[in-house]
Amino acid sequence: MTATAAETLATPPALALSVVIPVYNEAENVEELVSRVHAALADRDFELILIDDGSSDGTGALIDSLAQTRPWLRPVLLIRNYGQSTALQAGFDAARGSLIATLDGDLQNDPADIPELLRILDERPDIDLISGWRKDRQDAAMSRKLPSRIANRIIARVTGIQLRDNGCALKVYRREVIERLRLYGEQHRFIVALAVEAGARLMEVPVRHHPRTRGVSKYGIDRTVRVLLDLLWIRFSMRFLHRPLHAFGTIGAMLGLAGFAVLTWLAFDKLVLGEDIGQRPLLFLGMLLLLLGVQLVATGVLGELLTRIYHEPQGRPQYLTRGTPRSE
Repeated sequence: MTATAAETLATPPALALSVVIPVYNEAENVEELVSRVHAALADRDFELILIDDGSSDGTGALIDSLAQTRPWLRPVLLIRNYGQSTALQAGFDAARGSLIATLDGDLQNDPADIPELLRILDERPDIDLISGWRKDRQDAAMSRKLPSRIANRIIARVTGIQLRDNGCALKVYRREVIERLRLYGEQHRFIVALAVEAGARLMEVPVRHHPRTRGVSKYGIDRTVRVLLDLLWIRFSMRFLHRPLHAFGTIGAMLGLAGFAVLTWLAFDKLVLGEDIGQRPLLFLGMLLLLLGVQLVATGVLGELLTRIYHEPQGRPQYLTRGTPRSE
């Protein structure tokens, strides 16, 4: 891929549908995955983009081999393991379809559900994104289901988007939604929240879910901390991305005022009451609070400057609209 992401996404769509699937060490599943996607969409104008995220089990070579006899299969082979979010973004950058579907590569999502989601999206022009809901999830209750339920509730509480299943990879997007997004870190888990923040109108639909029969799950407890950190970023970006001074300045002002109040009391104690305040812990606390307050307010001011630098030189819009205003 020699074109930049912006140039690729700016290219007029040449297909009706792009199916984007990131895979990592799924050599045992990838051939059946390709067959199932083709069986589900053989009567449609589509492309299948398989992104090998630096696999070490020969998945990339197998995808390349399968693509030799399948013109609708387009491999994207990353040079190392970047993570699912980056792999998804690579697939989005390569996609040419006016609609873009995603699913996992472990055969737990069913490609046969895609036509139904496309039908719903075709009948509902007011919807921009359909997200799958694994209503009858086929995973171990303690290791996957319970943590997922807890995570879904936390994400819903933080983002304000009431989605039953944030972790379901089976989704269908209108191209315009994808063009507004960039994924980093573990943000594929919050792609619905990012899309809604970018103006997408959402619908959740029950989909099938199958148990994993081959290969090993790539999810572990180590991802929890990364997900929580990304969730903090999502919360911040949804509320304060265009007004960082309100976030940092509010906290800074509160700490600064508290420090000023402490120092004012100590000054009264020293000057009026004649007390010795040189070794009192309260003096150090007041100075610390005042300095922290000043630093946070300064951070907010720098954030405001960076926001303007982000938008203005690159011509990035501060807002999005639906349609084009009519000229008089």
